[in-house]
Order: sequence, then structure tokens, then C-alpha cells
Amino acid sequence: TMSALGSPVRAYDFLLKFLLVGDSDVGKGEILASLQDGAAESPYGHPAGIDHKTTTILLDGRRVKLQLWDTSGQGRFCTIFRSYSRGAQGVILVYDIANRWSFDGINRWIKEIDEHAPGVPRILVGNRLHLAFKRQVPTEQARAYAERLGVTFFEVSPLCNFNITESFTELARIVLLRHGMDRLWRPSKVLSLQDLCCRAVVSCTPVHLVDKLPLPLALRSHLKSFSMANGLNARMMHGRSYSLTTSTPHKRTSLRKVKTARTPQSPPGNCTRNSCKVS
Repeated sequence: TMSALGSPVRAYDFLLKFLLVGDSDVGKGEILASLQDGAAESPYGHPAGIDHKTTTILLDGRRVKLQLWDTSGQGRFCTIFRSYSRGAQGVILVYDIANRWSFDGINRWIKEIDEHAPGVPRILVGNRLHLAFKRQVPTEQARAYAERLGVTFFEVSPLCNFNITESFTELARIVLLRHGMDRLWRPSKVLSLQDLCCRAVVSCTPVHLVDKLPLPLALRSHLKSFSMANGLNARMMHGRSYSLTTSTPHKRTSLRKVKTARTPQSPPGNCTRNSCKVS
């Protein structure tokens, strides 16, 4: 099952289970073998026909541990695939670009997935790109097929380590977005130095006082745009408002005191009162 573990003793933040499905001899084992940081041993025993490996990827600053299960494409292992498809968060459909028959068999695997793991996100992977001189499945045809299925398409090469990690990362992103986990890592996004400086200035200066800062005009305009875009104005600064003369807990009182800093004008000649009080 998928878990978001924030404990510091854990070596990962999310745990996902992916299945590699496809006909036999399409290179699923080659994909797993190309993972240098993967652990081939399983935490628990698994029967013949199932190859298991774990690896950890970095996704937007979060560590995502992947449990990759290679289900054999042989017919006698179909029952094993049905049992291991339960609880899977993602499926990688693998075919060999140099084997037309393996590409035509993807439809059969999609039917199996729809029956035993409906709604699970999936991607289409054309393996053995290093055998492009023997290609039997055109890239355009495979991409059009993936668009009809509504899935992401990759062509990978375990020999050249091309698009292996990228395909796993994209599927992990799709799975986490579908489960709404993206909001957990958004606050930890690394900001640029410019964003950090703008946030520090705007966090203690309301947007209506940015123009009064002793800064160049271009920089003040950028600060105002940053403040409006990120909603960092006086209403969101923990209930505080700042002015050049005084600061009070309420914005309305602060604005009123800012007005008092102006030089009071003399009362008009037709004023019937003896004195005018500036409040």
C-alpha cells in the first residue's frame, strides 16, 4: 500500500508498488538489472516467475521508494500476476521495439489489468531502444497507440541507461498526483535566492507601502507584483500591519494614523466652526 512516512528514521517519504507486465523476453528483467541502486532481495519470499527489486528515486525533493515486480509473461504465471496485481499503485506496460508480436500483445495485458487492477495508472514503455536498427514497431505508431489509451509513452534502453529512471519518476508523479499527495511536498519546494529576498521584504511590508521603500523603481514594481501574486499583503501577515510612522494591531487604525502624518491644512474661509480638530 502507498504510505507517506514523515518519520526521520525512515529512508523514504512514499512507498509505491509497481508492476512490470508484458510478454516474455521483452526485457523486463533487463530494466530491473539496470537499476544500480536497486536491492534484488525481497523482504519476504516470492514464488518462481516473479522477480522483485526495490529502488529509491528523488521526486521534487521527496524520496520515493519503489517496489518493482516483474511478472513473467508466460501463460502458466497468469494466476500469479492476478494475485500480485492487488495493491499495485502503477503498471508499466513493456514491449520490445524489435518484436512486433510483443507490441500486439499489449491489448491482452490491458484486459488483464482492467479486470484485476482497474483504474490503476499505467505507462507504455518500448524497450531495447539500442536495437533501433532492428525496429519493427515505429515510434509514431506506438505514440499514437498510447494517446488512444490516454497513457504516457517512453522508449527506453537498459543497455544505455536511457529513460529508465525518467519513466519510473513520471509514473510515480502520476500516482501521487492522483492520490492528492502533491500538496504534502509543495511547502518544501526550494525557492530561488530572488524569491527568498522578495518574500523576506514583502512579509514585513504591506503592498501599499512598497512604493515608499528606498529602492529603485524597477525593484519596487517587482516587489509589488510578487506581493500580489503570492497574496503576501497586510491581511495575511499574522494580523499585523506596518507603516512608516506607527504599527497597531488593526489595519484600519494603522491607515488612519498614516493620514495624521500629513501636514494639517488650514480650515477654509467659510468654515463656521472656531477650530477644526484633526482626528
